[in-house]
Amino acid sequence: MGEVHQLLTTRGKQAVLKESALPRDIVEAAAAYMAAEDSPLAVAYSGWAQCALPHRKTPNEALWVVESDRVRLVVEPGHKAAGRKGDGPIEAVGVPYGSYARLIMLYLQTEALRTNSREVELGGSWRAWMSRIGVPWGGSSGKAVREQADRIARCRLTFHVQGQGRAALVNQNIVDRADWAESVFDDINDSQGRLSLETAKLSEGFFEQLKRHPVPLEENAIKALANNSAALDVYIWLAYRLHSLTGPRTVTWKALKAQFGTSYKELYHFKARFPDLLFLATAVYPDAKLEVAEEGVILAPSRPPVSPRLIQVGS
Repeated sequence: MGEVHQLLTTRGKQAVLKESALPRDIVEAAAAYMAAEDSPLAVAYSGWAQCALPHRKTPNEALWVVESDRVRLVVEPGHKAAGRKGDGPIEAVGVPYGSYARLIMLYLQTEALRTNSREVELGGSWRAWMSRIGVPWGGSSGKAVREQADRIARCRLTFHVQGQGRAALVNQNIVDRADWAESVFDDINDSQGRLSLETAKLSEGFFEQLKRHPVPLEENAIKALANNSAALDVYIWLAYRLHSLTGPRTVTWKALKAQFGTSYKELYHFKARFPDLLFLATAVYPDAKLEVAEEGVILAPSRPPVSPRLIQVGS
């Protein structure tokens, strides 16, 4: 899957954009990834590699359910009191969704594992990380980030895990304590109030699962895909699956659609679009080995994006 990287190395970005038939977004992502001199570590819980959050907003009261061949994820929306003073009726806030929700989750998990602490401060270091990833803090983007952080802090998730003749249930909040503070960035006319999440304490169960089953990722890869939540999901999935294989493994289109294509009504629509996401994800994962076939996607053993030894933490 390294064609674009070889072309960029030998021809340069502008020549590849002008002369090759490769889609521009793939060339841009690969060029941005290759241009970075170093790439700090990021990390995600392996459950997110098998099932992920929605890409678009869902009804505030609705559950989110998605499944892979071994995991089913159910996310329940949280609730809060309406009104600027929090004295209104209790209402559902909806489940987290889109790229910003994923970036916040990646930050929370990376920082918790880096410090070996469930409590994560969402102050200057968070703003600096989001800035490095390419997300402006002020204006509409800052407001959207804070909304997703609020949804994450309030939601509850369940991972139903099956495999090797056994079943397990991981049922917990992502965050079991959160602190909000007055935000100087919010619009004074914002009917949702001016409170911004400042600290989050991961639930003990989620933190323990993260320490047991982390997936190492490259920050520069995340940055290159930061505006594409679907490609982020595919990148994390490949980072989780490829290095653990002992031989080629075919994942059928039906299985791929159940995990990644819930928004597609027909399988043939998903089958026509999913290869683009694969190529975009491999633009920031040069060592990924896979093949798109008639029956599905054939995965092959590949080096992980980051060595697992780099994510060891104290007990």
